[in-house]
Amino acid sequence: MLMKFDHKKNHLTDIAFVVPSLLGVSLFVLIPFIDVIRRSFMNVAGTAFVFLNNYLAIFRNAAFMMAFTNTLKFMVICIPILLAFSLLIATFLNAGIRGANYLKTAYLVPMAIPVASVVLIWRLLFHENGFFSGFVNMLGLQPQDWMDTSYAFWILVFSYVWKNLGYNIVLWMAGLTAIPDTLYEAARADGANNFQCFWYITMPNLMSTLYTITVLAFLNSFKVFREAYLVAGDYPHESMYLLQHLFNNWFRELSLDKMSAAAVIVALLILLLILGLQRSWDQTD
Repeated sequence: MLMKFDHKKNHLTDIAFVVPSLLGVSLFVLIPFIDVIRRSFMNVAGTAFVFLNNYLAIFRNAAFMMAFTNTLKFMVICIPILLAFSLLIATFLNAGIRGANYLKTAYLVPMAIPVASVVLIWRLLFHENGFFSGFVNMLGLQPQDWMDTSYAFWILVFSYVWKNLGYNIVLWMAGLTAIPDTLYEAARADGANNFQCFWYITMPNLMSTLYTITVLAFLNSFKVFREAYLVAGDYPHESMYLLQHLFNNWFRELSLDKMSAAAVIVALLILLLILGLQRSWDQTD
């Protein structure tokens, strides 16, 4: 009887610790999102039920389709590059090769640079009077604002990879250091080479880390809007006009009906992608 009482007491203590966080999440996340779902089926004033009209309207909206396509293209290009490059550097650092300490310092620098400083660097390098335009002018060509050309998208890709590289390397390093050295010693004793050790030992043991890094890289890809917005404003070059630009413009115009419907679509897409990743990794395990 005493054991049951103690178990019940511990259970109530656990609930007491969870309740404040649950209340905060409910107040600031769950309840507002439920209201967003409700508004996605209402008119802009929230006074009339319009069923699926808002969803049909956003899929007929050229700006939404362009922003959605650019955002999807950005993630498809950036995330594999970031994962592969960060894993390569983490493996190099974990091997203890000479010069690795200098590289450790280099990859942590972008994590410490604030967004305002990144934007200043962009302006110094890529605007019409920036470094690259001056270099082009020295070659006898017409200088241009690189942020107003198709190169803007690739500048955005570079910025995302550069800014998030160090964070992902730290996560990869944590996963690599957790793999027992005895596994590699046994494999080499059986005649395995470095590639075989990496493919059959390192990668299978990094699957849980890979899932975590992929999800975080996916979520962080939505944060690149800050740099793009501060450099190019509300309406940047069409190649880097992302969903965040569209939401920002709709919010300024108080187009709450379209913004709510688009937010629900994006949330469902994110949920499906994360669940799909989790299922694929579970099947791999």
